[in-house]
Amino acid sequence: MFRGHQSRQVKKDGYLCGSMRLLLFCGLFWLAGCEALKNISLPTAPEGGVSELTASKGKASYYADKFQGKKTASGQAYDKNKLTAAHKTLPFNTKVEVHNPKNNKKVVVVINDRLPASSTRAIDLSYEAAKQIDMLRDGVVEVNIRVTK
Repeated sequence: MFRGHQSRQVKKDGYLCGSMRLLLFCGLFWLAGCEALKNISLPTAPEGGVSELTASKGKASYYADKFQGKKTASGQAYDKNKLTAAHKTLPFNTKVEVHNPKNNKKVVVVINDRLPASSTRAIDLSYEAAKQIDMLRDGVVEVNIRVTK
């Protein structure tokens, strides 16, 4: 009977030790994630707009013709012949340089619309902007995005 009691105690201690290991592992994983987040530059927009230049990479697509004349999130009507774009977080009226590294072409656009938070795209360009960086045939391309003043 005494041996059975010791056996249960060892299992209980072993279980606690396993729980502590799991807790320690989760804590370390969380800390590693926090460390990785230090290198991410999130866009900020205090009062007068973007306070610092930011750059990112991602996929760009462009608006379908059916959106011509429709209201954007900023209230402006979408015009496929203007150099505009949609972005998830950048403030409206922010100027952004979009670079297509495939052909080294660049275009400067003004943010006037929002992408859905669930979008896998980094930016959605107007037809004219997409044409200027020669991405119409591809439809979706990898781009470098840099906020300008």
